[in-house]
Amino acid sequence: MTPKIHSVKITDVGKVIGMEDRIEISLLMDFYGSLLTEKQRNIMELYYNEDLSLAEIAELNNTSRQAIHDLIKRCYKQFLTYESKLNLLERSFNKEKKIIDFLENINKKYSLSHEDYESYKEILENL
Repeated sequence: MTPKIHSVKITDVGKVIGMEDRIEISLLMDFYGSLLTEKQRNIMELYYNEDLSLAEIAELNNTSRQAIHDLIKRCYKQFLTYESKLNLLERSFNKEKKIIDFLENINKKYSLSHEDYESYKEILENL
């Protein structure tokens, strides 16, 4: 599954978002989360990965719901800026697709066992 990059509108913070959007944001956090401050990273984790509401996060951080909303919105914009410049997520998907295509071609030609297929895939992913 390849998530749609930049598919979530910034105004969607605080509203119900789909599973694909949550996956996309989680992947962006995996790639760019370390570029956030510890507080920003923690709040993004609570909101997107732990599924806490804005009010719950605000209470945990002794701040307003609006402040949390603004921080999440700002962090998401940062992720989109990083991705538009660095394309790490897109490159990762392209690499994965090339690996799978390559292994499928090898498999058709040489009838690899499932174990060999997975082993070769892991080796290629770690290059």
